[in-house]
Amino acid sequence: MPQRHSPSVFSATRRRPPSLTLRLSLFFGLVAIVVLSGFGFFIERSIELHFNMDDDTELGNIDQTAYQLLAKLGGINNIETIAQRLEDILVGHHGAVLYLTAPNARVLFASHHKPDLSTISRAAPVRQNQISYYRWNDAGHAYRVLTHFLTFSTTGTSETYTLSIAVSMDHHLRFLADFRSTLWLMIGTAIVIMSLMGWLAVRRGHVPLHAIVAKIRHISATELNTRLQPESVPRELINLVKAFNEMMEHMEEAFERLSNFSADIAHELRTPVTNLLTQTQVALSKSRNEVEYREILYSNIEEYERMAQMVSDMLFLAKADNGQYQVEKQHLDIAKEVHELFEYFEAWAEDRGVSLEAEGSADITGDRLMLRRGLGNIIANAINHTPSGHAVTILLSQDVNQTAYISIENHGLAIPAQHIPRLFDRFYRVDPSRQRGSEGAGLGLAIAKSIMDIHGGKIEVTSTDKCTRFRITLPRTP
Repeated sequence: MPQRHSPSVFSATRRRPPSLTLRLSLFFGLVAIVVLSGFGFFIERSIELHFNMDDDTELGNIDQTAYQLLAKLGGINNIETIAQRLEDILVGHHGAVLYLTAPNARVLFASHHKPDLSTISRAAPVRQNQISYYRWNDAGHAYRVLTHFLTFSTTGTSETYTLSIAVSMDHHLRFLADFRSTLWLMIGTAIVIMSLMGWLAVRRGHVPLHAIVAKIRHISATELNTRLQPESVPRELINLVKAFNEMMEHMEEAFERLSNFSADIAHELRTPVTNLLTQTQVALSKSRNEVEYREILYSNIEEYERMAQMVSDMLFLAKADNGQYQVEKQHLDIAKEVHELFEYFEAWAEDRGVSLEAEGSADITGDRLMLRRGLGNIIANAINHTPSGHAVTILLSQDVNQTAYISIENHGLAIPAQHIPRLFDRFYRVDPSRQRGSEGAGLGLAIAKSIMDIHGGKIEVTSTDKCTRFRITLPRTP
């Protein structure tokens, strides 16, 4: 049976845009068509106007000479005596024809050459002392015609006579036709050549881009430190190279975090699994009474709870990363929530000799359970790192810009500056030994940061020998 493809496959194929080479080549071709066609039209029009000006100049010279002759020799009354002089005027003007008529359309003088200008003389409007230039076609030939309306006074009255002069345009038109054919053939050839040259230039210009693509293709998970050199590419590709290098830096960091994340997961899960396996093997190594089995099961429950909490925290972070959590908006009195958290941590804090203090007030709109969890993680971290005899202090405030501030401070050893940017990384601990214990799995601060991000806030950390401060900024209305 013939292979059948879904409509979406054909749709995706049809929608694929043309290549950059084709588009730029077509653009060059279009530019060449517009520019060269414009030049061709301008040149053709200029030559045509030049021929018209030459013809008009020749007609004007004949008209001026004829008019001066008629005026000098007494005008139309002596037309019989000046007929030969009018014929002499046309000598040297190849193909020129002169035609003179009276107001009653009586022909006073007509050249012996073709064409017959009687139809033009009869159709021409009578306008005193007006000269008109125009084109006229007769029997398949083209002529440039001048019509001059002459006014002479005879027997005390003024009469207007029509003088028409024509010269042949056939030679010029044949030249223009041949020139037009040659010109547009050259323009068409130039357009094709420019399009091909544009295609070659684009192909050549894409060589650095192909080199970048070839280098990118050789990048693997073990070569994420590969960087392109901006100084080795054309200026137009510098921003592309810089963006690629920035992307590779982000990818390298993300891959490193993912690798560390996988290693940390294995490390964190290995201990409870090993404990469970060991305790079970010990329990089965010999017969035990009911009390001993119960103790072993209670011990196993603790490990299961630890693993369940870790899985729950990881699931929360995964959902937060994918934007799958929706904030349940409700009005919250932060001072009240902090005091309730103090009650929850009070017994543990007393065991460690740490006091809990809160000052100020603030209220926001947010998800109560999520914010309690985030604040609780930070408070637990502060209690865990506060020496006995000192206090964990929470300062609350808000401003007119609809922003609430929560500052959680504790005394203790300063956090080294190189660790502060990574405090909110998952499974990250300042202690390089990564020992398990009261610190948990190392997800508490990461969860706190995700919760604040979901609410549109942020967390900043500063640490000195006197105080470590977590400053939370939250919009009062997310």
